[in-house]
Amino acid sequence: MYLLGAANPEAVRMLHAVKRSTPNVEFAFLDNDPRKHHTMFYGVPVVGGSERVAELNGPDVRFVNLITGSTRLRYETTCQLVDAGAKLGQFIHPGIDLSMIRMGQGSYLQEGVLMQAEVELGDNTSISAGSVVGHEGRIGHSVFMAPGVCIAGCVEIGDGTFIGTNATILPRLRIGRWVTIGAGAVVTKDVPDFSVVVGNPARIIKTNTVPYPDARVFR
Repeated sequence: MYLLGAANPEAVRMLHAVKRSTPNVEFAFLDNDPRKHHTMFYGVPVVGGSERVAELNGPDVRFVNLITGSTRLRYETTCQLVDAGAKLGQFIHPGIDLSMIRMGQGSYLQEGVLMQAEVELGDNTSISAGSVVGHEGRIGHSVFMAPGVCIAGCVEIGDGTFIGTNATILPRLRIGRWVTIGAGAVVTKDVPDFSVVVGNPARIIKTNTVPYPDARVFR
């Protein structure tokens, strides 16, 4: 498995947890910063950038994007992997209960994520440590949740949404596409596409400029 983005040492700790659970999986990093090529990241090799996907590809090879600072960048770089022929895998902490969960390809789920029954995740989703997704949640493609996010039951999250640390979303709300929810925000009503919301209760302060109608990496 090749992981795109040699930046967070927690990913290395997590890959060791995965290897303890599934010893036959081998890992290496890709990174699009040439200065990192052919170096070691906490003992794991960085073998090059996205340009090596075609060369590295194979029937048992999978790729997962770890870039999370921007959902737009996450979406664009995952599209680059897929366009180069990459097959997306799953990088999921082995302690997460995945029973009664449906998810697409390219998931990156850190330690302590809790998803209740009948949650559905789109492709290229990243959920950070300690976040909670309530029952029957619908999470779109290329969504990112920072640590400690709490999403109540029956919430729908649109493609490309970025949810900041410790944000809370109340039950049965619809969050649109390419929304940004600020750290600590408490969302009490539906949020339109492309909105940036902050505060408690959350309010719209501006609009995101994103040139994509959705964040699907497969057409």
